[in-house]
Amino acid sequence: MSPIGEKGVTVSNEETSNPTSHELEDIELVEGKRSKKGILLRPQPSNDPNDPLNWPYVQKYATYLTICFFAFLGLLNSSNFTVAIVPVSKEFKTTTVRAGYLTSIQLLAMGLGNLFWMPMMRIVGKRPIYLSSLILLMVTNIWGYYAHSYDNLLASRIIGGFMSAAADATVPSVVADLFYFHERGHFMMFFHIAISAGVFLGPLINAYLVQYAGWRWMLGFVAIASGVTFVIGFFTIHETAYARDKVNLELPDEAYPAKRSYLTSLSLSHGYDSEASFFRWFASTLVLLAYPPVVIVGLTIGVCVGWNISIQLTSSRTFTAAPYHWTIHSLGLMSIAGFVGAVISFFIGGRLIDFIANRATARKGGIAEPEFRLPAMIFPAIIGPMGVLTYGMIIADKKNYWGAIVGFAMLGFALTAASNVVVTYAVDAYRPISGEVLVIVFVVRNVMACLLSLYIQDWIQVEGIKRAFGEMVGIQYAIFSLSLVLYFFGKRIRSFTGTFGPMKKVLQGR
Repeated sequence: MSPIGEKGVTVSNEETSNPTSHELEDIELVEGKRSKKGILLRPQPSNDPNDPLNWPYVQKYATYLTICFFAFLGLLNSSNFTVAIVPVSKEFKTTTVRAGYLTSIQLLAMGLGNLFWMPMMRIVGKRPIYLSSLILLMVTNIWGYYAHSYDNLLASRIIGGFMSAAADATVPSVVADLFYFHERGHFMMFFHIAISAGVFLGPLINAYLVQYAGWRWMLGFVAIASGVTFVIGFFTIHETAYARDKVNLELPDEAYPAKRSYLTSLSLSHGYDSEASFFRWFASTLVLLAYPPVVIVGLTIGVCVGWNISIQLTSSRTFTAAPYHWTIHSLGLMSIAGFVGAVISFFIGGRLIDFIANRATARKGGIAEPEFRLPAMIFPAIIGPMGVLTYGMIIADKKNYWGAIVGFAMLGFALTAASNVVVTYAVDAYRPISGEVLVIVFVVRNVMACLLSLYIQDWIQVEGIKRAFGEMVGIQYAIFSLSLVLYFFGKRIRSFTGTFGPMKKVLQGR
């Protein structure tokens, strides 16, 4: 098939070099529809006014930013007990290690929850899943607010983490639905800023709530915020699911139904697929654990999140004791440093990633490869481990806390920048199954973060602070270096992963 692009230019849908290209429908086109700036559009949009790629940017932003705020709430919910370890352990007469389970095990549940929500999205669509997940996040936080035993509170956290997972791995697939290849690095950064705000500003908000209203109001705040977001989202979150693999680019505008009215677009049935099977999608998603790029991306993000949670849990024990004697709200102020690092990565990360990828694409004659984004990993790979080392050395010698704050900011930069690079890479590498890919990425991320945060205290007690943090830096460098494997051998690895599992089915269905 050779669709006709703008100005009568013939569009070839045949692969020119890689038979398992991530943009099967058109990523390796050299001609076709272009943006106002002359950039070739990948994927090529149809002439359907209801195609999410053709939506006005107001509608795109309304949908995407609401979902990003939901992602912020989900991560705020996950990180809130990092600042409440001491008061919770005192109220329920338990150890600070067990109090830490309210964060670490909740993270694990959030990761596993993605295995449920993504297949459900394939069946009923994204809009009804986001709205129902918001309601469930509200309900489980109300439950936790009224919990009067540790076990009851832990149960509410585990179930709440599972239910709020819809705001996690599913979001990058919305980016793939709404935006073109040359835009994704920039717009994916909004998602990672939302996550970073939840991870870093969440403890700040919660610290003040714990200090002046009690730890239960952390849960009350999330319950209220998720309820309000549900009401707003009912009117702003539109269904982005679209059967792009079945699109005929040759069809003219008049061959499609008229654009849906605003009220019609609020229907909960636009994303329903009667042919989708939950268990088929679930089984095919698990196969992705055998795809090396997917696991590497998950490990890269997981080591950043794991060290972040570990540092926050360590801070709760370190800075509230001698010689610092911080109050809880002062502990929350430290999280601003991590968010500052994340914001800096936003300004030099998203557009820089797109710039690097677009320049490499131009040098290759317009042929894009997801590996073109990976050189940007050099920035977080240098800055992040040095931030972890700086933080560890400062608290080991009980030096001025400003050094620890700078180290935390460096880790915040690395977490956001590295996540944006590798997640965008994963979406580009496996676009037809990007939702499922990100599910496994975030499962690996959360399992790793859970394990690291569970054992950080025992690790420090056995090895000592300096040696433990030195080992943490070595682990981070080792995992970050795997990006070099993807950069030099990624295309061959993707060709291999096209011989089995979900990508084989996608290729056979071309």
